[in-house]
Amino acid sequence: MDIDVLGALAVRENGISITPTAPKPRQVLALLALHADQVVPVSALIEELWGTMPPRSARTTLQTYVLQLRALIATALEGTDGERTAKDVLVTLPGGYLLNSGGGTSDVREFDRLAGLGYRAMDAGDFPVAAQRLREALALWSGPAFADVQGGVQLDMETRRLEETRLCALDQRIEADLKLGRHRELLAELTVLVSRYRTHENLHGQFMLALQAAPVAAAVAGAGGRADRLVRA
Repeated sequence: MDIDVLGALAVRENGISITPTAPKPRQVLALLALHADQVVPVSALIEELWGTMPPRSARTTLQTYVLQLRALIATALEGTDGERTAKDVLVTLPGGYLLNSGGGTSDVREFDRLAGLGYRAMDAGDFPVAAQRLREALALWSGPAFADVQGGVQLDMETRRLEETRLCALDQRIEADLKLGRHRELLAELTVLVSRYRTHENLHGQFMLALQAAPVAAAVAGAGGRADRLVRA
């Protein structure tokens, strides 16, 4: 199973989309996909779908949504060896449901892996590797998490959490680039970021640092160019 949530929701089994178009089954799949290979409690799914005032039929309706998802999964599994069934993929367990990824890909897990490598490289003072790994991690985002899912309480909370992890990685990637002397290259990006995130103190501090250092970098580069011309002359 391949899972993408850092942007539009896309879940594929056997290379075939199992992402429903109906809003509520889409919410169910989104929450299960984010926590793939972990049990998501029925209570969390009900809160996501109906908030704090679920209807009496909430559990029965949730089971209907699960059946709809299993029907999509079964279609995706057609033509395979038959060892993996829809109930093996979307598993009913005591207290909740589990989406079994079967060892497939997840953009959230890959983001966490690459960002972790970047943070460790930062701690070791290896700024080129840190910048590269964090840049790769951030490239996995194609938009806000769950961009095309109408989220409830649970997904809204998870969306905010994921956005914080993205901003943390962005902050550290910019810090690595500053350590590498890329002040001039960062100015345009930071100009947009400080306008978008007006209360983010680190980004504003990095912007001021880039503004202060960019003229010096430009002067040094210009002096180097003039020296090269003199040598060639």
